[in-house]
Amino acid sequence: QVELVQSGGGSVQAGGSLRLSCALSGPRTDYLGWFRQAPGKERAGVAAIDIADNYIDYATSVKGRFTISQDNAKNTLYLQMTSLKPDDTAMYYCAATRYYPYPRLLIPNAWSYWGQGTQVTVSS
Repeated sequence: QVELVQSGGGSVQAGGSLRLSCALSGPRTDYLGWFRQAPGKERAGVAAIDIADNYIDYATSVKGRFTISQDNAKNTLYLQMTSLKPDDTAMYYCAATRYYPYPRLLIPNAWSYWGQGTQVTVSS
């Protein structure tokens, strides 16, 4: 069973930075990602990695501001967020899956395993 345990997040002023962490355990998964859900909105993809092909996909809204990375030695996935905006306020989730059938990596329904979520609040 794949398990994901998140840490990080919190409150920050606009322009600030935060880093989210996601510790993974269990069988290997070749796809790792971050998603977010704001109140009243659907869950949306933020950034994801296809490990086998070394391909990274970012949502347009975060490109250039957010960086997804992984530490294989620690089995941990990270999301470094900079130049945060109030629109980035949401519950953030890490996710993993073994198989992925679509060209873009940011379709939430295609992911199998999820972290517990962590709140990020950006004030203006």
